[in-house]
Amino acid sequence: MMKSRNSDHAEESAEVEVLFAEATKFNAISRKIKASLARMDGGGHLVQDAVRPVYSNTHGLQTMNDNIDRILDAIDKMLGPSEDKGREERIIRAGPDRVGLTDYLASLKRIDRALSQMSSSNLRINQQAIGDFNELLSHGSDQLQALFRSTLAEDVQPVEPLKYLMGDEKPFPILEQEKASKLGLIDSFLSSSTARHASYNSRESPSIRIYAELRGGYLSASLQNLSAASISTSKRKVSGEIYRQGTSGIGTYAKGIENSFTAEFSNISAVFARENWGLAFDATCRKALAEFAKTLRELNMHIKAKLTTDCFLAYEIVEIVTNVGYNLDQSTGQLKLPFADALKPIREAARSSLAELLEDVRRRVSSMQSVPLDGSAVPFTTEIMIRMQTLITYPQSLASIMASLGDGNWQSLASANSTSSTSLPSLASFDVGADSSQLLAHYIMDTIETLLTALDSKARALLKGKFIAGVFIANNVALIDRLIRSSDLSTVLSSSNASTKIESWRKRGTSAYLESWREPCSALMDVQYTSRGARPPSGGSGVVDSAAMIKQLSSKDKDAIKEKFKNFNASFDELSARHRGLQMEREVRSQLAREVQAMVEPLYARFWDRYHEIDKGKGKYVKYDKGSLSAQLAGLG
Repeated sequence: MMKSRNSDHAEESAEVEVLFAEATKFNAISRKIKASLARMDGGGHLVQDAVRPVYSNTHGLQTMNDNIDRILDAIDKMLGPSEDKGREERIIRAGPDRVGLTDYLASLKRIDRALSQMSSSNLRINQQAIGDFNELLSHGSDQLQALFRSTLAEDVQPVEPLKYLMGDEKPFPILEQEKASKLGLIDSFLSSSTARHASYNSRESPSIRIYAELRGGYLSASLQNLSAASISTSKRKVSGEIYRQGTSGIGTYAKGIENSFTAEFSNISAVFARENWGLAFDATCRKALAEFAKTLRELNMHIKAKLTTDCFLAYEIVEIVTNVGYNLDQSTGQLKLPFADALKPIREAARSSLAELLEDVRRRVSSMQSVPLDGSAVPFTTEIMIRMQTLITYPQSLASIMASLGDGNWQSLASANSTSSTSLPSLASFDVGADSSQLLAHYIMDTIETLLTALDSKARALLKGKFIAGVFIANNVALIDRLIRSSDLSTVLSSSNASTKIESWRKRGTSAYLESWREPCSALMDVQYTSRGARPPSGGSGVVDSAAMIKQLSSKDKDAIKEKFKNFNASFDELSARHRGLQMEREVRSQLAREVQAMVEPLYARFWDRYHEIDKGKGKYVKYDKGSLSAQLAGLG
């Protein structure tokens, strides 16, 4: 057993020795590897130091090569347009009609891009090419302008506007869609900065200039007949006759302007870019608007020469032109100020007419050499009321004019002129509301009171006594009242105190008339002496014994009563005859008769009850009994 254990130990010892021998060998190899790595590291640093300059020089050469390639490419690009000049020149010289508009515009765009590239390079070699391309661009722009003009010229023959305004109203003709598209393509180049530079005009588009020239002339020529008709129809009327609404051709002229301008804006919208619509529209309409303004100035001269009769034409023009200006401003956003400028002289004439109409009333009444001796109303009153009836047919224009003057400022020309306005009224100022209606009502009543005041003064100066003067005023008041009630004046004046003012004038005339009837009434006044007996009843509550009353009178008193009856009879008969001889309006005669009856009959009945036995029924002094007097008074109506 011991022998076996020793054998195992020897074997293990041998293995340990072998392992120690291998470890020694590995250590030697490791030292050699470390020494080799150290030598390699030193060699690598030497190689790296040697290669670094070579690498740096190689990278610089590669960058330089890339830059050279890019420079060559840029040179090729810059020299390319010069090489294409011949092709572009052939297209431009041929013109858009031969090569087609699309290809022609494409060539111009290529020339424009080439110019931009060559101009940015600033190379001396490109200067000749730049000059040649600028010449081609200018020639191409001229060719396009000529094409734009010739295309547009096909549709500039004047039209007869009445064909589109009378009967079933039709829109004015517009450009065909294909033609508008063609013009739009041309404008897209001509309106560019490139084309403006080529045309030596950087401020104005050549296409807008050409369009305004041709289409502006078309509009002006088409509307020319309407302008002439407006003037001739406004002047062709009987001298002294009030202008009748709608008889002037100005309404048709204004409608023609509105419809033709609307159609033209539709054309402009189809041809030009949106930012150029306003500029093109203003330029195109300028000539026609100038002719319109000239027409209004001529009409204004006519109106001012006959202001009292033709001021109504001014009111009509203010209303028409303001509405047209507003409608075009709403649909196009343009022309508000040109219409305001054109309307200014007419509007000023309309403003001054309000004071002039009042002054005309004073002047015309003052110049009357006589008034009717029969107390009848003067024809001038009817004329003035017809004037007022005509006035209220222009509520919109008068609302604006009166609002700008202010309530009551129409009383004199000085105050009317001192509040001059130069702007076109807004539509808000045309609101015929409560305030506007009140202003119109105030003006009408001012006119009526001016008329009645002037007539009253004239009657007092020319007529002897208040009897006829009172009838004269009453007749004129009745005529005024009737003409108010039978027309739309009643509506306009309903909200004012017009009825109160008219009634005060009616009472004034009645009072003046009744002044003469105080004479017969004064003859019916007697004196009662209560000391002589019981006072007889003065009312209807008791019966008066006339015979007893007469017995109580002295001879002197009886003679006085007889004289009173005689005076009453004479005065009453005279006034009744004068009353019947006067020319009175139906309502005036009946109204004055009632007033006289209410004044005379009670006094006479009382006096007759007391003293009718003075002539014992013979009728020598007591001409009328109560019944016959009542009949006589009733007959006055």
